[in-house]
Amino acid sequence: YLLIILGTNTSNFTATDQLFLNNLQISLWRFEVVYTFQSAVSASALNFIINQPPSNGSCSINPLNGTMTTLFTIECPDWYDVDGIQDYSLYCMLSFHYELTFVHFVILAWTTDISQKTIIAFSPEYNFQVRLPAGDNETSLLNLVIYVRDVVGSVTQVNISSVNVIADLVVINDLIDKITNSSSTITNNAIVRLLSSGNQNVVGQMIISLSQELNQMSSENLDKAISSGISAVDISVSSLGSQSLQQVSILLNESALVNYNTELNSLANVRDYLVTFITNLLITTSNSIILQSSSLVQLTQATNQLTRKTLMLVSNRCYELSAALYAIFEKISYEDARSASNQLFQCATNLLNVKYINLVLSLLYQTLETVNVNDDMI
Repeated sequence: YLLIILGTNTSNFTATDQLFLNNLQISLWRFEVVYTFQSAVSASALNFIINQPPSNGSCSINPLNGTMTTLFTIECPDWYDVDGIQDYSLYCMLSFHYELTFVHFVILAWTTDISQKTIIAFSPEYNFQVRLPAGDNETSLLNLVIYVRDVVGSVTQVNISSVNVIADLVVINDLIDKITNSSSTITNNAIVRLLSSGNQNVVGQMIISLSQELNQMSSENLDKAISSGISAVDISVSSLGSQSLQQVSILLNESALVNYNTELNSLANVRDYLVTFITNLLITTSNSIILQSSSLVQLTQATNQLTRKTLMLVSNRCYELSAALYAIFEKISYEDARSASNQLFQCATNLLNVKYINLVLSLLYQTLETVNVNDDMI
């Protein structure tokens, strides 16, 4: 039993989450207000229980090695929660980009920072199968974490074994060649068959995996062009917020520029092809919004490879996802609303000044402002 006086002589009271985080040992709470009048004293009380997260379970993955088309099995048995388990979500720590200002090239770095996590799959079942993106360029290791969530939104985070995942370059290059040459046999490609499934988990996983490889190819293409004598200032398109570059002018190598543009157009055509598989997926839950928006962020990362077709399709989808989020944000957790909003903001940033982006940003601002206000209230 702990008595905490939270205020006197006031008719309003707001409790932040820190009140509960600083007293995790307390599960049963009673808020009581005492009204004092000249002739009497009256009291009113509110009792509630702090929801406890799922417990007593474990999670594992098998096999521990594979490629981006390998089926990995996730098993999370024995989890218990008095309210029931709602779902299991798998996240991985993907690569992100550092841009160095003293010379223009991009380093693909890997992080274990949970704030950099990307959703890969979600399922109401404790065992499910996934396909994973390639791991660290040096070690091929991919760090994974699973969120086990109960019906009322409390989450237990489980770190599972890192796995070795390498890119399936034979299948990827086959896909690029067939898209470039408009091959009639493209449906025989293993990746295309997966993309055509219409399953948003499968489509999202393949879009994220392929986008990672395309983004790396784009960086390598840029580095190769620069090393061949092409000025980075003349050929690069930086993302919003990146710093301008100062580089010594180098004689233009026309052959290298032709090769650079050929590769750029080839990768742009692949993004054009891939975007069509994600824009017609069903939007079902907050996890669905997060997965689809994360896929779009990865797909649109190389802004100089976005054609008018890709820009319009992604901007429309970005708007649809934002509208769906705005419609349900009062019914989902603050963390889910924030995660989805952050991904959609990044997607809008990648697209820059495209039709409907103002509408997207307007919806997101409304959602975030309301969520932030609600987050401070009990």
